[in-house]
Amino acid sequence: MEPIKVKLNYVVRGESAVFNAANRAESYWPIEEHVVPIHDVRPLTETLSFDRNGFVLVKGASGVVSAANEEEMKQVYAREAVDLITRLTGADKVITFGTMLRTDAKDAGDGNLPAFGAHVDYGARTVRDFTFDHMPAEEAERRLAGRHMLINIWRPLRTVERAPLALCDASTVAASDLFSSEVRGGLGDAGRRSLWGFNLAYNPDHRWYYAPRMQADEAFAFRLFDSDPDAVQWTGHSAFEDPASTPNSPPRQSIEIRTIAYLG
Repeated sequence: MEPIKVKLNYVVRGESAVFNAANRAESYWPIEEHVVPIHDVRPLTETLSFDRNGFVLVKGASGVVSAANEEEMKQVYAREAVDLITRLTGADKVITFGTMLRTDAKDAGDGNLPAFGAHVDYGARTVRDFTFDHMPAEEAERRLAGRHMLINIWRPLRTVERAPLALCDASTVAASDLFSSEVRGGLGDAGRRSLWGFNLAYNPDHRWYYAPRMQADEAFAFRLFDSDPDAVQWTGHSAFEDPASTPNSPPRQSIEIRTIAYLG
């Protein structure tokens, strides 16, 4: 299958950004638009791995779809995330944070809109902050002294017909492509302390993937940070305008969560 060619928003090389998730009009995110090919990931599903590509596509039904309300959805998703990341990484301990529902429906607030820009959510600074939020200081220091990694899990709640998620093979992302990003008011909390990550500057070596018409029994798990500096990480990602969408295509509905896996 031939890749589709779409416009993706990169950051201007050399520019640091400030992204106000709660009020996007107050952001400073200098954009450089590029048309890039995005490949169908499904033919590669069996060969994908965190260490080769930075992400995997997993198959399996989720209890989130039948949850009674948003709070139950988040509780179910957190339990499933711990189980999935433990299985995928063999971690001794997994914590979760930042469960978010996303939609591009007309009535969606800024905090719940998809992000149309190539980015890597967070790096070591924010991983450390959340580690100390979730455990006593002594344990936090011990866990951070061992190998640990930040992995997101993204799942549609129904067939994706609009604003799908694209992932950049992390093996094609160089450290020199990353430029700092401060996220204010992130993860559904306008008063939250700043979160720190990266935006991607364009590199023609980047290789992008998506799952056409992704289903609710599919999920992307993708690694954004690894304390092992030699590990494949920095899986860039972005929503994009799907050329297969029509004016009548239903809005995207998805759920995502961040996990930190501690391997020893």
